[in-house]
Amino acid sequence: MEFSAKQIAELIGGRIEGNENTAVSTFAKIEEGKEGALSFLSNPKYTHFLYDTKSSVVLINDDLQLEQPVPCTLIRVKNAYEAVARLLQIYESMKPRKTGIDPLASISPKATIGKDVYVGAFAVVGDGTVVGDGTQIYPHTVIGDGVTIGEKCLLYPNVTIYQGCRLGNSVTIHAGSVIGADGFGFAPNQEGYDKIPQIGIVIIEDNVEIGANTCIDRSTMGATIIHKGVKLDNLIQVAHNCEVGENTVMSAQVGMAGSTKIGAWCMAGGQAGFAGHIQVADRTFVGAQCGVIGNTKGNGESLIGSPAMEPRTYFKGMAILRKLPDMYRELNELKKQVETLTK
Repeated sequence: MEFSAKQIAELIGGRIEGNENTAVSTFAKIEEGKEGALSFLSNPKYTHFLYDTKSSVVLINDDLQLEQPVPCTLIRVKNAYEAVARLLQIYESMKPRKTGIDPLASISPKATIGKDVYVGAFAVVGDGTVVGDGTQIYPHTVIGDGVTIGEKCLLYPNVTIYQGCRLGNSVTIHAGSVIGADGFGFAPNQEGYDKIPQIGIVIIEDNVEIGANTCIDRSTMGATIIHKGVKLDNLIQVAHNCEVGENTVMSAQVGMAGSTKIGAWCMAGGQAGFAGHIQVADRTFVGAQCGVIGNTKGNGESLIGSPAMEPRTYFKGMAILRKLPDMYRELNELKKQVETLTK
């Protein structure tokens, strides 16, 4: 499908510099541009690619000052990164959606399947499960008994949703993720451990996206809850009875211990870890590999390091840590001097 620079500018409210009739039919990174491609520039580190890119149209920020002529048509927007995200969403929405039930799918006669649903080969839908209109279930996905799935959800291959869990509308779950496995609950005894039955469920609200191979455990009682708008990356562990607030985002390999409550609009970097039974306030920023072991102070706090601390304290500590070898040598020299003076 082909679009002109003028059509694109109208879609995103941009201002054209160059030929408004320049046509594009694909996307490309600015450093890998080619004729007929649309690129964008938002990171100043890549500005030098603008002057020799082969892309036909490039989205740039309004405040970018050109140092020399460019070979492409430019579209200036307030935020190039947001603009290209909108265009990619439009592009994705124009792709045809799969519909129909593959004859190799296994769907319980007790399940309720909505309109325009797709169920791929070897997918399984259990007893009493409800699948909303327009939802797509890709091959080898297994949906247990009594599950509720809303409208326009997208479940990629090999997703597993255990019994009783509930998904809202427009939920996307990527390949290999497991929703509703047992929480890690065992009571020690003299001979080993007694398993604590996990009789709760997982609730995932509207417009949530969950990355590949992420695991969200069912609660011991009640529900593990992922609130609306949450975005979880790949390989994340959400333990039993946790709660993740609206529009919070987490990068890969974040781990949450049981009964942790994360507020709304929080951000967690890769491999961050949260101890159990703590509360993290709204709009808290948690850096990569940060270890949060207690309740956070309040909204807007930034934390890094393990155990987690505010950045200024952390960097002061790191500055001292780098000096420790020299301090150690100086201390040994002082000890020798004291011993000599004592003798």
